[in-house]
Amino acid sequence: MFSAGEARCDRWQELAHAAQTLAAQSSSGSPSKETLTEVEALLEPLGVLETFHAYPGEAMMSALKEALARSDYSSFWRITSRIAKAIITGSYRRSANAWKPGEEGEKEGTDRLLKDYFDTADLTKPYFEVLLVSDDPSPEQVRQGRNELRQLRRPEDPFVYEAVTVPSFEEAVLAVVMNADLQAVVIKDNFRFKSQFDAPLLRTYLEQHMSQECGSLEPKDYGVALARVIGRIRPELDVYLIVDSAVEKVASHLDSKNIRRIFYGLEDLMETHLALMEGVNQRYDTPYFNNLKNYARRPIGTFHALPVARGKSVFNSHWIRDFGHFYGANIFMAESSATTGGLDSLLEPTGHIKVAQEKAARAFGCQQLFFGTNGTSTSNKIAVQAIVRPGDIVLVDRNCHKSHHYGLVICGGQPLYVEAYPLTEYSMYGAVPLRTIKKALLELKAEGKLNRARMLLLTNCTFDGHVYNVQRVMEEVLAIKPDIVFLWDEAWYAYNRFSQFHRMRSAMGACEALRERYASDAYRAEYAEFKKKHPKIDPSSPKLLDTHLLPDPDAVKIRVYATTSTHKSLSCFRQGSYIMVNDDCWESTEAPFKEAFFAHTSTSPNLQLIASLDVARRQAELEGYELVGRSIELSLILRREVNNHPLISKYFSIATNAQMVPAEYRASGFEDFHSDGVTWKTIYDAWTTDEFVLDPTRITLLCGSAGFDGTSFKGLLASKFDIQLNKTSRNSILLQTNINNTRSDIAYLIKVLADISRELERKLGRDPEEKAAFDARVKSLITDVPDLPNFSRFHDAFRENPLGKTNEGDMRTPFFLAYDAENCTHVKLHSKEIDELVKSGQAVSAKFVIPYPPGFPIMVPGQVITKETIEFMRKLDVKEIHGYQAALGLELIDPERLGARRNPTGKKNGAGARRNGVARSPRSNGRTSPSRKAKV
Repeated sequence: MFSAGEARCDRWQELAHAAQTLAAQSSSGSPSKETLTEVEALLEPLGVLETFHAYPGEAMMSALKEALARSDYSSFWRITSRIAKAIITGSYRRSANAWKPGEEGEKEGTDRLLKDYFDTADLTKPYFEVLLVSDDPSPEQVRQGRNELRQLRRPEDPFVYEAVTVPSFEEAVLAVVMNADLQAVVIKDNFRFKSQFDAPLLRTYLEQHMSQECGSLEPKDYGVALARVIGRIRPELDVYLIVDSAVEKVASHLDSKNIRRIFYGLEDLMETHLALMEGVNQRYDTPYFNNLKNYARRPIGTFHALPVARGKSVFNSHWIRDFGHFYGANIFMAESSATTGGLDSLLEPTGHIKVAQEKAARAFGCQQLFFGTNGTSTSNKIAVQAIVRPGDIVLVDRNCHKSHHYGLVICGGQPLYVEAYPLTEYSMYGAVPLRTIKKALLELKAEGKLNRARMLLLTNCTFDGHVYNVQRVMEEVLAIKPDIVFLWDEAWYAYNRFSQFHRMRSAMGACEALRERYASDAYRAEYAEFKKKHPKIDPSSPKLLDTHLLPDPDAVKIRVYATTSTHKSLSCFRQGSYIMVNDDCWESTEAPFKEAFFAHTSTSPNLQLIASLDVARRQAELEGYELVGRSIELSLILRREVNNHPLISKYFSIATNAQMVPAEYRASGFEDFHSDGVTWKTIYDAWTTDEFVLDPTRITLLCGSAGFDGTSFKGLLASKFDIQLNKTSRNSILLQTNINNTRSDIAYLIKVLADISRELERKLGRDPEEKAAFDARVKSLITDVPDLPNFSRFHDAFRENPLGKTNEGDMRTPFFLAYDAENCTHVKLHSKEIDELVKSGQAVSAKFVIPYPPGFPIMVPGQVITKETIEFMRKLDVKEIHGYQAALGLELIDPERLGARRNPTGKKNGAGARRNGVARSPRSNGRTSPSRKAKV
């Protein structure tokens, strides 16, 4: 289910090895019965699997089976090996010989396969496969249909495709799941529903999760229903329908929206062929990248401010030619600071960038999409500034990326921090429980502040792989405040659209699902029943925290923004980012969004970066399903091998779903991907119901039992083994599999862990004193861990109503107060003075203090520092702490300056009187930031 392609490669390789043994035994006598039985047992399931693929095709499979039947084991081995190599290298996409069962095809050998694979000078036409769903009565008719499509090929066609035919609804679903080469599906009328194969998990899955599409279907409705199911599994595929009657009625049917085009019978097969070509070409086309390539080929006279454009300042140099030789000529030929000549402007796109962004919006399932070239840190600030006004309340995970905190400082929004559940033993946090979010919103409602709650800002998935049930969170939050804006930071999650599992827990996937849900009659009936039990949302009712709240379908507004670090998980240059928009109120938000975009986007964006954002979309649409599936499969392989290895698991382990997600958030009871009895459906059910799940590609490798803290182990892997990673905790490192990884990468990492484990075993077995010191070190890392501090509160000087129950605060004022050294003081971390200030409640942070790891702010401007925070800081053994200099100490707001700001009545106080929702310094004379010389 995750990567059928990897399993297919493995099975063919196993068959090839068994066939080689069979041939060797045959040449020296007679083959053993055991080997022959093994070959037959391997070939039987492959015969089923290959019915969903065009390659190796009927001719090759028939030749293979005939060779085995006549005991020609040498030929059987040769054909099996050729098929296995062609599938592994992908040479069947480029070499016609790979399809030939005879001697001509066998002569190509490994050298030819490798030449096809690595020879980039000969760019052959891209290859794809088309699924034909048609219950043709005989194999001869199936062959005839394929041959008719082959005869339509023309030299000017941009692509080459082969067809694979299945006769039933269920087999079509299996083919879509199993065959990543598919780019289009052609559905003909009159096919059956049930598969010829036994597929109980698939049938249960269709019954439970596709009941709306598959329930109580008439045969005449199979085509449209199948198109909808395919859209749920792989929305990037083009679907075409061929009907024998009433084509006009089908074309106007509301459920035909997932169908690209509808044809009447086979009256014009060439039109079908051309539609297939055009559909794939629309995804293949990269308007900005194509134009940039054309620009680089043209003779251009440059009189603008970019000397490296065209490369003459580099290649004509006596001293920096190596710079040009390292990067090559194209990167300089494709550089310009001009926006004319088709290059377009990122700030005001009207040409190729505009089209590229529209294509990306379609690909990632959103209404609008904007290219970001300054990283998702800037994309986050754009989104926050576009939506949040001064004085608005933003519910935000305190552990989110620092760019969100700085974005709130810039726009003047007041954060109301909602706490994630702690994973103290690993020195990290999980995600924010829905109950916590609802409680905060209901308290705002009780205090009459709900109208100021502008945004809910969460990270999905988190750095460590915690994934929200996005649909459930949005639904219940909208029930309390139907027009709230959601900003989902999906920096680590750009690939979610191309995995059915991840897509249903993504921002844009949730938008699509909720819009469909709220437009249905079934939901209106469900809401009517809910309304009878809960006539109004009473914030004083504790039962609401444990009730599944439903929003009014007539009042709800779907307003969702998502930011993704495209460069983190797709093939994009560093700092490439997407801002995705799905906003029912976009008309009123577009203007401020553009202003925020102008404020933060460079007027000199890197053209290669923009081109890579365009190309990343192309790859995601055409092979994202395969590549993402493979990265998931690689992560599962790594998890299995490390946790089941008798020696490695003694010192290292990979945290399971149960270790990362407490039981109260796992209604399904799902614990681990490799627990006994777990199938893909077990995982799918858990991802459907549980409050949080663990993204398998985010791999927390626990290293404390090996005596390593995360930072030192990261350094060891980098310096000695050239293994790179980017996050650590007190006793773990975080690994990530992505579309760039291969099985060789996984094998190397496993070997390194095995080598380190063997060395530890050797050292600890010979020296009792070293063993005792090692045990003490392990205890300090995995047992004596500091408690994680929660956010305390904002000082009363920076709260509008210090007596209020909700704890939102003004972070902007103390942030800018710290610009003037007169307002601040430094106190040493281990001094008695800090203990006394903490005890008196006068220790207030002037800065963001962010230790790496764990990488989240444990102090923010205006926060009252508690004993727990000081103890955590004192126990930290990390080298990098942003906002803190050990030689100077903690930077605090001077307690004398705080005294004049305190106002226990909750009325106008030193945090700034408000006018039109804008917080002002007492001496600012209407300005929105305090004067550097202001007396506080």
